[in-house]
Amino acid sequence: MLAAEEDIRPYERPPLSKQYLQGKTSREEIFVHSPDWYDANRVELLLGTAVTGIDSGHREVTLSDGGHLAYGKLLLATGSVPRRLPLPGADAGGVLYLRRAEDSDRIRDTFATASKVLLIGAGWIGLEVAAAARTAGVDVTILEAANLPLLHVLGPQVAPVFADLHREHGVDLRLGVKVAEITSSGGKATGARLADGTRIGADAVIVGIGAAPQTRLAEAAGLDVRDSVVTDASLRTSDPAIYAAGDIASAYHPMLGTHIRVEHWANALHQPQTAAAAMLGRDAVYDRVPYFYTDQYDLGMEYAGYAGPGGYDQVIFRGDASKREFIAFWMSGGRIVAGMNVNIWDVNDAIGDLVRSGHAVDPARLADPAVPLDELAAVHDRRSS
Repeated sequence: MLAAEEDIRPYERPPLSKQYLQGKTSREEIFVHSPDWYDANRVELLLGTAVTGIDSGHREVTLSDGGHLAYGKLLLATGSVPRRLPLPGADAGGVLYLRRAEDSDRIRDTFATASKVLLIGAGWIGLEVAAAARTAGVDVTILEAANLPLLHVLGPQVAPVFADLHREHGVDLRLGVKVAEITSSGGKATGARLADGTRIGADAVIVGIGAAPQTRLAEAAGLDVRDSVVTDASLRTSDPAIYAAGDIASAYHPMLGTHIRVEHWANALHQPQTAAAAMLGRDAVYDRVPYFYTDQYDLGMEYAGYAGPGGYDQVIFRGDASKREFIAFWMSGGRIVAGMNVNIWDVNDAIGDLVRSGHAVDPARLADPAVPLDELAAVHDRRSS
């Protein structure tokens, strides 16, 4: 049984800031399964029905319609919500966030009427929405507090690629700025005022300043929550009958030797398989190499691994970053901890193998496009056998 607050059947979220937002993908194409799949696979959907409480003692959940459901094992996959802008004027009309299909519809409709939009935040959502807006012919200004877009994720060596990309496509990218308020007239947003007094006009304001895991149910149920829901490698929470997956799960990763939370589609896609197996009493561990991707203008990218701030000491480039056809490798102590392929395809599996190997790699060979990546991975396999 699947209880969901939204009143439409489960759908993929990545297209909401990419193909669907640009009108290249239809509403029907974003759904995970056809309507008859659920009956055929004995899945009962309770749409428009939120879970409002968990009684872990009696193994029962309370529903928004007042009903109750008993469970033997329970999976929490409540995802995340956009962080709200904590500024004066942020509740004005025309201040938009992107999380659900209806949000994407609203933003796409805005592109059809607006001549200029203001984006606050230069993370993945902000940059993908900016690319969609520019593709629709809308002028875009992005305001970002950091000195580069995606600085926290990619670091100072790689983040400039995305700054250059958006500026080349006409985006007014303003970095290292602080927003003081959202300006409005007649209850509708008209832009923003910066801390230095600069005013920027816009027909709409779109906010992408990160997401917060929806942990209220887990906290009320007494689970171990430290910003997100803590699980073991099988996605089991501190209550052996309750599991967590996706954006809310801070899961122990055996390869990394630590708990991580990854707010990306690959976790939402693959973690439930591990959770379901574990809930059925099977031995199951989620140890996939973390993965995410983006599409912006003519740039396509895949990223494998995990290289947080301070988690690497060197970045190696293979290819031509100026032409946006390259692979970047984040390294720590000679080991590859993450790799990102930009407009170079069919290499992500090899990058993942190199990350998983945990072996030191010669930076010169790694940087040399003449040395096949699978050859480097094969060398490690031979050495470890």
